[in-house]
Amino acid sequence: MNLDVQRGANPIRTAVVGAGAIGGLLAAALVRGGHHVSVLARGDTLSALEQNGFRILADDASAGVVPVRASADATALGEQNIVVLALKAQALPGLVASLRPMIGPDTLVVTAMNGLPWWFLQGLGTAVSAEPLEAIDPGGCVGAVLPAARAIGCVVHLSAANEAPGVVKRGRGNRLIVGAATPAFTAAAHAFAAALCAGGFDVESTDDIRAEIWAKLWGNMNMNPLSALTGSTADRLLDDPLTHALALRMMEEADAIGQRLGLSTGMSASQRVAVTRQLGAFKTSMLQDMEARRPLEIDPILGVFPELGRRLDVPTPFCDAVLGLLRQRAANSGL
Repeated sequence: MNLDVQRGANPIRTAVVGAGAIGGLLAAALVRGGHHVSVLARGDTLSALEQNGFRILADDASAGVVPVRASADATALGEQNIVVLALKAQALPGLVASLRPMIGPDTLVVTAMNGLPWWFLQGLGTAVSAEPLEAIDPGGCVGAVLPAARAIGCVVHLSAANEAPGVVKRGRGNRLIVGAATPAFTAAAHAFAAALCAGGFDVESTDDIRAEIWAKLWGNMNMNPLSALTGSTADRLLDDPLTHALALRMMEEADAIGQRLGLSTGMSASQRVAVTRQLGAFKTSMLQDMEARRPLEIDPILGVFPELGRRLDVPTPFCDAVLGLLRQRAANSGL
């Protein structure tokens, strides 16, 4: 698909699934970048988008109201050129079948979610089996609907919050990293990145999107679960010698898996934890979800590591223990 050709009289039809803070910012940027944007939403968010579009609260040119088409029915939105997934990763298996009406033979699927996407192992070029990971694609249900070969990854390095349905407040950062899952769609990924850039994001294109996804996940696969378990901010976790050591052990297990997959972060666990400590007293996204009583992204962020460890014969005792505790905490909290 030549996305540049479709601008102007025939704008690119793009649907955003996940009308939260990140989805709202992406939708607004793509409208400004020339796409015809629809949003799959429901409830109060659907009503707000139908009446007002997205309202972006910011201190820069991205502030304002951006109209979008919105519907709760994928059939009503119809086949799209691009589908952007900006929802909580653990929700995807339960709703992926409903997305079929938007997916055609030439549809590109952009993942802008935390954790590993279902297509991550496809074409990785290592000895690891590319069979679906149960933690993120149980029974292969996601891959059966969404083509791995036509995927584009979007790594989000910014913060934002929903102030109200359809109202997004920008936080720190403005950086996105975009790249195709397969070389055949590199040009399409570059065109998508250009639209986001035109819409106001600082966008970096990459030919190795898996390395960027892995690097981000490696940096939060320990702090997210530990903060949700303890209720502590990152600084408190890392200033305590025992939880600091646990955070390191988890990262070292994950890094051993990454090395087997041919994925190197270019730094040690201690160096990466030091970077996190410099960020100060922040609440991780998982702790914020716990406090707001929202479902936790347990398996996409942490559950993938024990599963990959078993597949690669890499022991993950620390990740296993924290995963078990976190599942218990979530279940006992009704999450």
